Amino acid sequence: MMLTQEDDKQESHFHIAVSCIAQSLKAHIINRSNDEIAICFFNTREKKNLQDLNGVYVYNVPERECIDRPTARLIKDFDLIEDSFIKDIGSQNGIVSDSRENSLYSALWVAQALLRKGSSKTADKRIFLFTNEDDPFGSMRISVKEDMTRTTLQRAKDAQDLGISIELLPLSQHDKQFNISLFYKDLIGLNSDELTEFMPSVGQNQNIMFTAAELSQVKKISTGHLRLLGFKPLSCLKDYHNMKPSTFLYPSDKEVIGSTRAFIALHRSMIQLGRFAVAFYGGTTPPRLVALIAQLHSKPGVAAPRASDEQLKKASALMRRLELKDFSVSQFANPALQRHYAILQAIALDEDELRETKDETLPDEEGMKRPGVVKAIEEFKQSIYGDDSGEESDSGAKDKSRKRKAGVADAGNYDYIELANTGKLKDLTVVELKTYLTANNLPVGGKKEVLINRILTHIGTKT
Repeated sequence: MMLTQEDDKQESHFHIAVSCIAQSLKAHIINRSNDEIAICFFNTREKKNLQDLNGVYVYNVPERECIDRPTARLIKDFDLIEDSFIKDIGSQNGIVSDSRENSLYSALWVAQALLRKGSSKTADKRIFLFTNEDDPFGSMRISVKEDMTRTTLQRAKDAQDLGISIELLPLSQHDKQFNISLFYKDLIGLNSDELTEFMPSVGQNQNIMFTAAELSQVKKISTGHLRLLGFKPLSCLKDYHNMKPSTFLYPSDKEVIGSTRAFIALHRSMIQLGRFAVAFYGGTTPPRLVALIAQLHSKPGVAAPRASDEQLKKASALMRRLELKDFSVSQFANPALQRHYAILQAIALDEDELRETKDETLPDEEGMKRPGVVKAIEEFKQSIYGDDSGEESDSGAKDKSRKRKAGVADAGNYDYIELANTGKLKDLTVVELKTYLTANNLPVGGKKEVLINRILTHIGTKT
């Protein structure tokens, strides 16, 4: 029974199912507002359906009306269903062993009828089945169990033949895992080996098999990787034509004898005539047009730093710690859109408070504090900066402290209050004015007039 709580700390399966449906309704009304949805409870005390079948209660579709799109009123009412469910609808404790009534069979029948009456005949039609009972007919006698299993599976097959897919959402017990192989494996049409089904060929009812070499040959666009098409002046080549980072092309006499000599002749001619080559680049990669530009060799102005093997090892270890496994941008919701949706939801449902939205694009501060990450960062810093990295930071702080103390000492050479009262601050230099500001932890940016006004404000004599 989904209404039963296994202990005080855990939520009932009914609460979990209702919460999932409520969240799905709120998402559909924004992202897929044209979807038509019906909520159907089975194994209930009360009944409400067009077929007048016992144990099935259609929540949001009035009798003799079609399935419709979710509304704000439906979402608000469904959020409160847990408070009124036992009183208004009720639940039975499983399928009664001595009864011939099959509420699961009836629920599939009602759901199939609702989907067939939908406004769109070509839309995708799905049944999401929530249950925590992996063997609905387990308490029946053998003959009754076999009969109910057969009729229920046939009803599910009829629905699937009409283009209605059935998706199971199992809810496991606290002390027992949901065993899908007892009944629902056959209902939703899972094969035991979970092999992919292939469409047989029309001629001999055989699958078409390709070898790796044949597939490679089919995917190959050209026999060569690079084919020269012609030449154009360098003035025709614009910066915005560059779509990807450039690569370098080198000759190799090991692959083609004489390629170096031909390459040098082509390179010199292109530089002298101021032209670039247009070529086709393909093979097993997606084909595209490329520009070949002759470039004179020049020594780099700055020597590139070289990392040691130890530094590379520590950097790789750090990257492994920070790497996001199976990353996809779809895993992170747009925070601006989520807040926008929260505002729309609050307006539509007359809610007093906005739903809290979490910005998942911000850095994971908690994750950066994990011992493994902290250790990898420290080892990387140690390999790059050595033992002096911490001392440099300390020395920098000490230098700033010395400068501040020197500023305080220099500020004592003048009576700034007297100079402010007599209007003689303008006679001091900018450096002398900044000495007072530094000694009193005030900003030192701006022109001389700004510095004087800042000192007067601090002293309290500015009118």
